[in-house]
Amino acid sequence: MGDGGNGAAGPTLRPGRPGDAPALTALALRSKAHWGYDEEFLAACREELTLRPAEVEPRRTIVAERDGRPLGFSTLEGEPPGDAELGLFFVEPAAMGRGLGRALFTRLLLDAGALGFERVAFDADPYAEPFYRAMGAARVGGSPSGSIPGRVLPRMAIPVPPRGRSRG
Repeated sequence: MGDGGNGAAGPTLRPGRPGDAPALTALALRSKAHWGYDEEFLAACREELTLRPAEVEPRRTIVAERDGRPLGFSTLEGEPPGDAELGLFFVEPAAMGRGLGRALFTRLLLDAGALGFERVAFDADPYAEPFYRAMGAARVGGSPSGSIPGRVLPRMAIPVPPRGRSRG
């Protein structure tokens, strides 16, 4: 079951635009639901997963798309030097396992290096922890969930490659 050969070229990665916010929020909710969470859980997470138009650029949103359709996105937050925070990172369920997440995460690390960050830290969904480990991140602790009292999320971090690429 290939994707018509289009997968080899990889996704197009571009800066997010304010008008992307509704589609990216819907994508985040679909991606979270993919792991079998119930409606009550998703309702509790909705605010945390909502990306507003005015937040897209300040949160350094990168959109991964194919044929003009968003299939994933990330946000890179904080101010260098020191640690950046991976805020949101979601891939369309139908696109999982096809290299899109890897391309998006690699871009995030390159951007972090270009901005002068030393490390990217983040709270991971427990189901996504294996992906982040495969990308080179390590668990460094636990963080209380921002939406579910009593739930603890894996706190992860990855060093930024020493040579960041500048764009421009």
